[in-house]
Amino acid sequence: MVFKLMCSSEGGNSMSEVVVIEFDVPEALVIYNAVNRLLGVDPSSGSGDWPAPLTSHVAGESGDRLIVVEVWESRTVQEEFMRSRLGPAFQEANVPKPTRVEWFTLAGEMHRR
Repeated sequence: MVFKLMCSSEGGNSMSEVVVIEFDVPEALVIYNAVNRLLGVDPSSGSGDWPAPLTSHVAGESGDRLIVVEVWESRTVQEEFMRSRLGPAFQEANVPKPTRVEWFTLAGEMHRR
């Protein structure tokens, strides 16, 4: 087991940005999986064509609700990914507008594997 704890005051990238995207739609998990297939990524294994500036991706679901939390090197690179790949995948999968999109500055993170 690898344990990694990183805080911005301990060498983390204080410029990193966290985005929280929430959907409240029937079959939210089905839509999430369809978008991942279109992007060529597999969140369960971490394999696929993930964008390099994306440092963390976590998604959780409860019925028709889905929340995605991502850490990006910057908001600008996430917006470019949205324009070039994610937006077109959303359109192809008929993804409705999220009920929440909120940005935060990364304050700390922990990953356990």
